Amino acid sequence: MRVLPHARIPELPNPYFGKVRDCYDLPADATWPDGRRILIASDRISAFDRILAAIPFKGQVLTQVARFWFDATADIMPSHVIDYPDPNVVIGRRLTILPVEVVVRGYLAGTTSTSILTQYKKGTRALYGHVLPDGLRDNQALERAIITPTSKAFDGAHDEPLTEAEILAQGLLTPAQWEEVSAAALALYARGQKMAAARGLILVDTKYEFGLDGAGRILIADEIHTPDSSRYWLADGYQAAFESGSRPPSFDKDVIRSWVAARCDPYVDPIPEIPQAMIEATSQVYIQAYEAITGTRFVPDLAGETPLDRIRTALRPYFR
Repeated sequence: MRVLPHARIPELPNPYFGKVRDCYDLPADATWPDGRRILIASDRISAFDRILAAIPFKGQVLTQVARFWFDATADIMPSHVIDYPDPNVVIGRRLTILPVEVVVRGYLAGTTSTSILTQYKKGTRALYGHVLPDGLRDNQALERAIITPTSKAFDGAHDEPLTEAEILAQGLLTPAQWEEVSAAALALYARGQKMAAARGLILVDTKYEFGLDGAGRILIADEIHTPDSSRYWLADGYQAAFESGSRPPSFDKDVIRSWVAARCDPYVDPIPEIPQAMIEATSQVYIQAYEAITGTRFVPDLAGETPLDRIRTALRPYFR
């Protein structure tokens, strides 16, 4: 199957390679005095602060799902996007990324160390500045959506839980910035939940990244409401799963994340080799997610001998 494990293109300037995206900063010019960034979504899948595998067509799905949601939420807050020269590629404004990831949760769910379910099951009730009542069950809907911010980890560091008071006391954001991003995050999540519900889906939780442009405006960066940044459940199967205490049916990366977590401590142990059948099944999960979220059929872009060849052709105008 066609896969894009990386997008290392030596002809492009100023590279930065993240967990999933390979990025290049274009120099400032008269049209874009703050510069632009090329963001290429690879097919790498990341969880537990590690790369687990490469999933065919995942990068295209993420880019196009994010495009769908950026368009659907532009009235709430504009995004960094300038252009889409390839199904895996975004040309965006170069932003100063705010050092806080804003995570919004509507359910007691999750498998990672920073999830509220993981901490709740350990007996913690004061979480991210919120106090949850005793007696909640796995995957139960919260009384209202809550923001559970974390530090924005750079260069392989771990995200750390934060509270609003800590964000302001540490000077990570100004009071005005926090007010704007928290209000935007709740509005984006509410829009996402409403649109997802119309498609028979539950948007369980999601994370947002924000950045400042040269004029000091806050814009949405990275991606929005994708299967990597969000947890979705299928509405039809939720109630039965909740009543039985099982995991609700989903099509996010919890599928592969749960497979790994069941076989090792993913924060400590070596990751077991993921079977090819699991990789192919995960690829189908991402494709199904695209179709369920957008309501349109996924058409894989098969131009070029490989996905990297296709992307190189699309980005040739930006070569040094």
